[in-house]
Amino acid sequence: MSYVIEPPETIELPVKGGGVFPLHQVYCVGRNYADHAVEMGGDPDKELPFFFMKPAYAVLGSGSEMEYPPLSSDVHHEVELVVALARGGRDVSVEDAMELVYGYGVGIDMTRRDLQAEAKEKSRPWEAGKVFLHAAPCSDIVSIEETGEINDAAISLSINGEIRQDGNVNQLVWKVPEVISRLSALFSLRSGDLIFTGTPAGVGPIRRGDDIRASLAGVGELSILVSG
Repeated sequence: MSYVIEPPETIELPVKGGGVFPLHQVYCVGRNYADHAVEMGGDPDKELPFFFMKPAYAVLGSGSEMEYPPLSSDVHHEVELVVALARGGRDVSVEDAMELVYGYGVGIDMTRRDLQAEAKEKSRPWEAGKVFLHAAPCSDIVSIEETGEINDAAISLSINGEIRQDGNVNQLVWKVPEVISRLSALFSLRSGDLIFTGTPAGVGPIRRGDDIRASLAGVGELSILVSG
């Protein structure tokens, strides 16, 4: 059987040491650090994890130029531990969740904060605030065989050499196995999925011309340049 249109290209990220990681979906966890939850007006002691999604085309590899998105003048950075899945599943237990993991990266959940705020005010979906080209920059993926499970690692983001976010993944309210288990109860996870696990406090705006660097100890660095 032949395709009636040209199939879309496979979107992928490099894997440290060789090979490529093909992307399926991008899931993001909201308010998963206590200090960021407070920063955004939430209560980390009362909230179950909640999720939103980005398409694979939102992913931008390290060393690339990020196009500043249209229809916004208030785009914010949120540095995050990224989990890459080797296989999927449904209703995965917390105990079995790490069996799905291929490896890790460090990423940035970019947000058109002005459009997100407008959607919240009108009780509308967030997609316009969270989904756009280059909305999910991500580093090369590093295999869990190389890193081991990452439960305690410094994570930071700098802009033009100035540290803006500085935390540790041990501050996650919902840990990686709990996030995977909860996601699998809501969605059918697949190989190639990425999970952005939440951000520490210090989120803020980016500007055209910014040199942005995100770092996760034991994994590496992501660097992007914001264009006009």
